[in-house]
Formats: sequence, C-alpha cells, structure tokens
Amino acid sequence: MDMTFKGAVRRLDDLDLPRLGASIGVGEDEIHAFLDVETSGHGFDAQGRPVILFEPHVFYRNLAGAARAKAVAAGLAYAKWGEKPYPRDSYPRLKAACAIDETAALRSASWGLGQVLGENFRAAGFPTVQAMVEAMMADEALQLAAAVNFIAANRLDGKLRKHDWAGFAKGYNGASYGKNAYDIRLAEAFRKWSGIRDTPPAAAPVPIPQPPQPNGSTPAKAEPGKAGVRRGPFSGSLSGLWAAVLAPLVAAILSLFRKAPSLFRKAKP
Repeated sequence: MDMTFKGAVRRLDDLDLPRLGASIGVGEDEIHAFLDVETSGHGFDAQGRPVILFEPHVFYRNLAGAARAKAVAAGLAYAKWGEKPYPRDSYPRLKAACAIDETAALRSASWGLGQVLGENFRAAGFPTVQAMVEAMMADEALQLAAAVNFIAANRLDGKLRKHDWAGFAKGYNGASYGKNAYDIRLAEAFRKWSGIRDTPPAAAPVPIPQPPQPNGSTPAKAEPGKAGVRRGPFSGSLSGLWAAVLAPLVAAILSLFRKAPSLFRKAKP
C-alpha cells in the first residue's frame, strides 16, 4: 500500500450523481443532500488524499494479543467509541496504525465521500480492503458508488426514496445519529437542492453492479458516522462509467460493419 495515499484524484462529474442515484431509484437532490451532510461534497483533502476518519475503537476490535497491546500503549486503539477526541488530521494515526497491522488499520478508517468504513470492503464489492482503499484514492465516483452500494445492501434505498430522513440516518450512521442532528441536516440539504435546477440528462442512467454477498450474508452495519462500492476496476468487472464510454463506440463499429462489411473482410492474396 502506498503510504502517501495519493492516487489519480479524479473528481465527480455532474452526470455521476444522477447516474448513481438512478441505480437506487433516487434523484440527484437526494444524493446531493447525502454528500453535503457526510463530507460537505468533497472526497479528497487539500493534499489530494481521500477524506478519512480513523476510528481507534474499530482498530481495537480488529486486533488481538501483542498487536492490540502495542496499539493501546501508543494511543491508537481503545475499547469504546468516543473515549477521546479525534485529531483534525487522521492520517498520522492511520500511518502509525499501518506500521502495527496494515489490514486492521485500513479496515478501521472510513473513506471518501460516503465515509465508507473499511470493514465493509466486501459489501462494497472489493476482494480486499487494500483494493477498496486504492479505489478511494483514485476516483470520487467510486467513492460515491461505495456509499450507494452500502445503502442498497442495507435496504436503506427505500427510506431515501420516501425521504424518511430519521430512518435513513439511523441505518447509515447508527442509533446515535440524533446527537449530530443528521436527519435534520439531511432534510435541510434536500430542501436546498430541491430548489436548484437538476443536471440536464446527457444519456440514459447506467446502472452499477451491486456488491456480492458471500453465502447470502448481510453486510456489516456501519459504526456511528461510517458506512460500503460499486464494483470498479479493482473488483474484476467493467465499471458503469467505462460502460457508458465504450457502449457508443461498440455501437458505431457494429453500424459500420452492417453498412460496409467489405471493410472487415480479409483481403484475398
């Protein structure tokens, strides 16, 4: 894992919001509201790294034995959420935690636009948490797709469609959502975006693959403030964004073949 945590840093396109929203039956106003409340609409920090929050209590439960004792002694792990305040920048903690156990450390941070907890990498459609983090470093669309998949996997899409802000907030952020007025802020953000003109559709929405659930299991619920990614290039399947680019090209080639098939025949010697 690249400890600079800097990748391609691709930003969201205006069309990504309606496309990804359409995959769970909501409009871009709902997606905008969600992004405003989760990370103020930014998936990368000023240094081009994914926005993260390292959770010491999650690191604690992902460790055991000597590794846990070392992390506790270093102030990187403790048993209960909320024991100590968070620093402004989580990356020094994350890097120090990676030196103890990289996989446990990456699983213990929430990532990107949707603040997807690393523990949810399988529900997000990735084979490893490292692959998920690489996607978070690369592309805000993949960050947003992570959240969309987590929402669908945990059956929160219906609550978002119905504008059941309290029900959605509880499912996405946990029972303590009220402490931060998560549902109230969602409702206010939705009202704001409802008064702003939507992005004109340039193409039909492209559905995104849903993350596989091994043995039919339900993905782990998120910790307070955390949530899971569309299958991107790291999961072995063609992403929705690439499909949108390649589909017109394939159609054009087929059309040319039908009109002038001789162009595709092998020349006779």
